[in-house]
This record gives sequence, structure tokens and C-alpha cells, in this order.
Amino acid sequence: MVLADLLKPEAVRISSNMKSKKRLFLDLAEIAAAAYGIDEAPAVDALQERESLGPTGVGHGVALPHARVDGIDRVHGVFLRLERPLDYGSVDRAPVDLVFALFAPREAGVEHLKALALVSRTLRDPAVCTKLRANTEPDKLYAILSTHPASKAA
Repeated sequence: MVLADLLKPEAVRISSNMKSKKRLFLDLAEIAAAAYGIDEAPAVDALQERESLGPTGVGHGVALPHARVDGIDRVHGVFLRLERPLDYGSVDRAPVDLVFALFAPREAGVEHLKALALVSRTLRDPAVCTKLRANTEPDKLYAILSTHPASKAA
């Protein structure tokens, strides 16, 4: 598994004015619907349900919201770079500006966990995060994410 298997270029965006976590989840679901045909309302509900179990803000300005949804056959990703960091309730209480959401089939087990580990490993690399924060074009963000060595599963 590589990040390019999870993420389409059209699912990488920059957002200039994110005001709440709820709005973020709505935008993530909208992008997932456009890129992968995922139903928006159930995707938003699933993201909110997962978030209610504990924050998916993993620290250092990174959030990894993820949810299991019906009607898809594999794991899909959406990446958002926020121009203005959002108070997300992260474990380190730092605002978030890099968001990589995963949408997995409801019955996905190991595949979902492998995808989450892959994304986490990639975004734990400070050099990757620095490059992502320094670029303002979605195609460059996609290239950074999809070609970094950590973006390949072991």
C-alpha cells in the first residue's frame, strides 16, 4: 500500500477559512463525495461519531480524522491544508493546519489500520509537514504526500 493508492489528486485541497470542526467535517465529506462518490451525510455523521470517542488531532498541527462508512469498497483519503490553523482539541492542544481524513468500508479491518498507520507515519515526519506548510498548490501537496519514502507501507 502506498499513499497514492488512498489519495486522488482531486482530493487534495487548501482551505482558507475554516471556522469549526463541524465545518471541517462537512468540507471533508464534500470532497470525498466529489472525488470518490461517498455519500456526504453518512460520512459527516461517521466522522463526528468517531471524534466523539476521542480526538483525532494527533499533535504538531496534524489531525487524522477517520471513519467507516457504508457503500465503499476500499479506503479513500482526503487531504486539506488549512491556511489558518483551527482549534481542533488535539492531544497537545495545538491548533491544526494539516488534515488527512480516511474513509474506510464499514467491514474494513486490517486495511483501515494499515492505511491509518501509513498516513500517520508520513505526517509524523517534520520535513514532510514543513514542505506541506510551505506549498500553496494542491498538485504540489499531492506530489509531496505521494512520493515521500514514508508514504509506502512496510
